[in-house]
Amino acid sequence: MSPRKQLIFIALVVLIVGTLSSSLYVVQETEQVIITQFGKPVREQINQAGLHWKLPFVEKVNRFDNRFLAWDGDRDEVPTKDKRFIWVDTYARWQITDSLLFFQRLRDLNGARLRLDDIIDGQVRDAIAGYNLVELVRTSNREPQIDESEPEESGILEEIQTGREEIRMEVLEKSRAKTEDLGIQILDIRFKRINYAEENVRRALEDRMIAERQRIAARYRSEGDGEASRIRGEKERELKRILSEAYRTAEEIRGRADASATSIYADAYDQSTQARSFYEFMKSLETYEQTFDSDTTLVLSTDGDFYRYLKTAGGP
Repeated sequence: MSPRKQLIFIALVVLIVGTLSSSLYVVQETEQVIITQFGKPVREQINQAGLHWKLPFVEKVNRFDNRFLAWDGDRDEVPTKDKRFIWVDTYARWQITDSLLFFQRLRDLNGARLRLDDIIDGQVRDAIAGYNLVELVRTSNREPQIDESEPEESGILEEIQTGREEIRMEVLEKSRAKTEDLGIQILDIRFKRINYAEENVRRALEDRMIAERQRIAARYRSEGDGEASRIRGEKERELKRILSEAYRTAEEIRGRADASATSIYADAYDQSTQARSFYEFMKSLETYEQTFDSDTTLVLSTDGDFYRYLKTAGGP
């Protein structure tokens, strides 16, 4: 064979091998394929694993993952209904269910992830903004554990109406509704982490400290009011007892005083006649002393009071 023929043969072999390699392609079990021609889909999606044919050099194989895919959102600060700012970190699992529609609407995985960022982040923000913080951090109502030795340290759990799990399902359902025409399905959405913002942590600690101090103060006030009522009752009872005893003692003293006064009055009455006569006699003597002297001459009636004691003293 001449060199020219050898070159032609080699060129034909290369052309045949290139054509075959461009015409044949393998679909793996974890893949689904869309064939496009000049950027436009020309066939239905291919999900069956194995060897397949296509037009060489004209048609292009677009491969998409058939497995569950991960979406991990960025940590974001979101306000709650009760004006508390929290940091929320979410993740999701999704799958390409219609590769043709996926290719037409999103083109590739990067476009899908960007679209999921908008949908899931938006739904998470809307959901969190519609509920109070307590609904996001708890999933059910439960009885608090009470320490009987330190009742003032026992927590008081606020009752919730929805809970974290129902909020998660709400976000999942609304996100699925937004992706129905994108050829993908969101399988699950989870809150990976919910953290308090620094301001919320400080405010929560302050509120808890205030609430605990208020509970302790209320307990002390209640105990103080009870003790005050007991003391007032004892005071009233003791006061009535003292007043009763004082009244009884006063009546006894008053009775003894009245008896003593009556006795004194009786004795004084018995001695009043003699005392009055002696008093009159002494006053008369004083009058005589002040009235008479050695040169005095008296003219007295025999029945006058002034002459009575002189008459008695001098004889008849």
